[in-house]
Amino acid sequence: FPLDPTPETLSLYVTYQSQQIEPRSVDAYLSGICSELEPYYPNVRAHRRSPLVARTLKGCKRLYSKPVRRKRALTREDLNLVASSLTHTESYDDHLFLTLILTGFHALLRLGELVWPDQRELRSYRKLSKRTSVKLTADSFQFVLHSHKTDRQFAGDTVLVHSTVSGADPVKAFTVFLHTRDKRHPCRSELWLRYDGSVPTRGWFTRHLRRFFPADVSGHSMRAGGAIALALDGVAHDSIQ
Repeated sequence: FPLDPTPETLSLYVTYQSQQIEPRSVDAYLSGICSELEPYYPNVRAHRRSPLVARTLKGCKRLYSKPVRRKRALTREDLNLVASSLTHTESYDDHLFLTLILTGFHALLRLGELVWPDQRELRSYRKLSKRTSVKLTADSFQFVLHSHKTDRQFAGDTVLVHSTVSGADPVKAFTVFLHTRDKRHPCRSELWLRYDGSVPTRGWFTRHLRRFFPADVSGHSMRAGGAIALALDGVAHDSIQ
C-alpha cells in the first residue's frame, strides 16, 4: 500500500477497524489520525471527506454498530414515588438522597456536580459546594457550584431552585436536609455530607437509586428528566441548559 493516506487506504482502515471496535469510535479515531498526519500529508483531510470514505463509514455503521442504550429520563411521577416512599423516614442518608435527586432534576445538574467520583484519585475538595454558599428562603434555595467541567472561568455558578406547585417539593426536601445536616455536622464546610461525615459518592447514590428504579435509570436520568419536564411545560429551548 502507498504511504500516502489516500481515500482507498482510509477506506480500508475503516473497514478493518469497524470489525474490531464500535464504528462510531472509528469515526472519531479517524479525525484524530488526520490531525496527526496533516503536517506531513496536507491533503489528508480532503481524503477523509471523500465520498468513498464517507460511504464506507456509513456502511460499517449499518453493518457493525450496536444500538445505543440510553438511560431512561426521570419523570415527575418518579420523583413523587421516591418522595412518598421516604415521607416518614428518619434516616439522615435518605433525606440526603431525596434532596440530591430533586436538586439534580430541577436544577438540571449532572450527578458528578453533586457527588464525588468513586475513584479516590479523581476527588478534589475544591470542587465541593460549601455550606456557606447556601441561601434559603421560603420558596427557593441556592448554592454555588465550584470548578465543574462547564465552568471555564473557574468562578463557580450559582444554582437556584424554586418550590414546585405540586408534587415532590425540592425546597421542602432541602430545608429538612439542611436542618439535619447542620445539627449533625455543625462545623463542617461541605454542603453535601452523609450521616458518617463522608462526602456522598457516585456508587453510594447509585445504590440508593436501585432501591426505587431498575438499571435503565442512572445519575444522568436526573438532568435529562428535568430538561424534558421543562420542555413539556413550554419553556423555550434556548432557556434549557
